[in-house]
Order: sequence, then C-alpha cells, then structure tokens
Amino acid sequence: MTKKRIHFIGGGQMAEAMIRACIANKSVAAEQFTVTDIHEARLQYLNETYGVITDSSQGKLLAAADLIVIAVRPQDNLAALGEAVKQSAQPAAAIVSIVAGVTIEKLAGFFGAERPIIRVIPNTLTDTGYGYSGVALNDHAAVDQVDDFLHGFGKVQVLEERLIDIFTGYGVCGPNYIYYFIESLADAGVLAGLPREQAWNVALENLVGSVAMLRQTGLHPRQLLDINNSPGGVGIHGLYELNNSDFAAGLQRSVLAAVKRTTELGAK
Repeated sequence: MTKKRIHFIGGGQMAEAMIRACIANKSVAAEQFTVTDIHEARLQYLNETYGVITDSSQGKLLAAADLIVIAVRPQDNLAALGEAVKQSAQPAAAIVSIVAGVTIEKLAGFFGAERPIIRVIPNTLTDTGYGYSGVALNDHAAVDQVDDFLHGFGKVQVLEERLIDIFTGYGVCGPNYIYYFIESLADAGVLAGLPREQAWNVALENLVGSVAMLRQTGLHPRQLLDINNSPGGVGIHGLYELNNSDFAAGLQRSVLAAVKRTTELGAK
C-alpha cells in the first residue's frame, strides 16, 4: 500500500471510480485521498461514501500532496489551477493529469516546466481489475512515482505521448464497442427465438470463453475461425452475412472517430 498523499482537483465520476477501486484493492487508504470540487454536494457524497478528506482549503491540501490529480474537463480553467499549484504545492509534487487531449507541453505551461508531469488516460473498467490505463511522462517524472496508485485501478501501459490520443479512442473507449457488440449479439438471439435471459447468458459466456481460448492457445482469431467453420456449414454462412454487413469497417471507423474527437478536445 502506497503512503503517498493524493489530492484530486475534481471529484467527478472518473475520479470516484479511481478512488473507489484503490480503496477496495487496499492500494491506497481512504485517508490518503483528498478532494476538492466546485460542487459542495459532491464533496459531501465522496466524504460520506469513501471517507476521503474534503473539508480543507485547496491551498492546504495542495501543500500536503505528493500526487496532484487533475480531474477536470478540457475546457475548464487549467491556467487558474496551474497558478494555485505553483503557489501552494511542493516542487516535487507530481501532476497526474487525466484531462483528455491536453498534452504534456500544455500542462507544463500551466503547472511548470520543471515539475514532474504524468499524463494518464484511465481505463473505465476500474472496479474489475481489468483494462489498461495509458501513461506518458515528461523528463522529470518516473513511473515509480505513480505505479502503486495506477495499479490500484487496473493495468498500465507506458506509451510515447504521440500514441495517447490513439490509446484513448481505441483502448479506453474499447468497452463501449464490446458492450454494443454484446447487446447486439443478445438481441440477435432474441430475434432468432431464444428467451432474453438465455440469449444474454450465452452471449456473455461465449465472449469470456472466446477470450480464454485465444489466450490459452495463442492462436490468431482467423485460425480459430478456420477450426470452427466446416465447409458449407452453419458458421461460415453466418460469417458470410456478417462480412456483407460492413461490420469490420464500421468498427474501425468508430475507433478513428473516437481518436479524432480526443484530438479535437485537446485542441480547444
């Protein structure tokens, strides 16, 4: 369990998910988290639900923090937050930004070029222990400054910053594509005549089992497709229709659109 004091500026849904998972996994104790937010009701909720500290001034909490998590929207006033950090935080305190699209260069302009800055794109599967968060660091930061904290809500991939927007649109948005696929697959079972509960359970089991098969065998998906599809059989007829639906290209366009939007948000 890390002993670092972690201060969140912004207590929204993603911040809550990170805090909740870290506390549940015993990687960070509740009393090591502090949070400030513009909404008093939100702070009261976080304090009552998780036991995090929310009742001190921003300056005092910044002064005590080892990690300062910037958990606000890209369009919020980062310049003002930067001034507050420069005035109150210790020079060695690292900035951990989860602000989509805002580069390390921009963050350095707000929070100081000599300060450790770690740009994190957190995964949305925090409560499961699955999912990768993408991490990029400036020259003043080191992975071990945040390793225990980040692993409290999933796995970590350290990336060149030029790949972060791609990682966001592909990796972090990835559960969206999976959820939509599962919903559509279950609906197909219902359309074919299965009761909803049966169709749902079969869809989930097939998804989990297929992932397990890929990992256990080390085979490429195409190799498993070849094994499962006999000449002129049921499976290959189903795949033929799926190919005609433009499924693969539609999924790829979805990823590219998400990557593009991430870049647009950072440019504003």
